[in-house]
Amino acid sequence: MSTSPASPSTPDSADAPLRAALRYGLIGLVVLTVLAAAIATALAGAAGLWGALLGAAIGGGFILTTAVVVLLGAKLPPSTAGLIMLVSWVGKLLVALIVVAVLQRFEFYDRVALFLTVVGALVIVLGAETYGVLRQKVPYVAVPEQGGQEDSDQG
Repeated sequence: MSTSPASPSTPDSADAPLRAALRYGLIGLVVLTVLAAAIATALAGAAGLWGALLGAAIGGGFILTTAVVVLLGAKLPPSTAGLIMLVSWVGKLLVALIVVAVLQRFEFYDRVALFLTVVGALVIVLGAETYGVLRQKVPYVAVPEQGGQEDSDQG
C-alpha cells in the first residue's frame, strides 16, 4: 500500500488544482511584469515603465482575484460560493472602471504600454492558471452502477 502526503479525502488535495493555478498565475504575472517593464522602458522611457506596471497590476489583479475568491469559496456551500463569486466579479469590474477613469486624467504613463500589458496579463495569467490546473493529478472514483448487479441476481 502506498501513501501520499495528501490523500484524496484531505482538504489539501481537494484544492490543490486551485492552489497550483494561483501559483502558476503569479509566476506568469511576475515574468510578464519584468518583461513588459523592460520593453516598455526601452521604448517609452519612464512613462512606459509606469504603463507596464499599472497594466500588470490592473490585468493581473483582476484575474488573480478570481483565483483567490474561488480558492476561498471552495469549501462553502454552492449557493454561498456563487454569491461571493458574483459580488467579487461586480466589485472587480467597478474597481477596474474607477481606476481607468481616474488614470484618464493623468499623463505620467504610456497608454500603449498600459493597454498591451493589461491584455498580456489577461492572456498569460489565464493561460498559466489553466496550465496549473491541468498539470495536477486529481484522483477520481468511478462507482459502478447498481443496475448491473441486480440483473445478474435475477438471471
